[in-house]
Amino acid sequence: MTLCDAGPLVALVDDADEHHARCAETLKRLPPRALATTWLCFTEAMYLLGRRGGFRSQQELWEIVAKGLVEFDVPSPHEWQRMRDLMDQYEDLPMDVADASLVAAAERLETQRVFTVDRHFHAYRIKNRDAFEVIP
Repeated sequence: MTLCDAGPLVALVDDADEHHARCAETLKRLPPRALATTWLCFTEAMYLLGRRGGFRSQQELWEIVAKGLVEFDVPSPHEWQRMRDLMDQYEDLPMDVADASLVAAAERLETQRVFTVDRHFHAYRIKNRDAFEVIP
């Protein structure tokens, strides 16, 4: 399973994004399984695309979901507490809630691969010990 941050979602839709070509090429090399993202990451991507390209860009992101390229991970009922703890732990970076949702999901799903353009994921640790496999 590959978790997906907001950055690649934006880059895949916005061909003017500095990471567009690299993210599009990476997507071709990933296993043919859907990417998993959190609602918080999806919301962040929708917000950024709305600011950059408006409604049409947001519709393109919905189309990626409709095609089955991205699926939503549903957190456990009390996962917000882990996200809060992570944000406290990484306050010096700082960690935003979308990143915290991906780290918490990685811990619950026992996966290390994350598709992101965010350098912070090189510092974040899964269960406070395991490094992420950051792609691209």
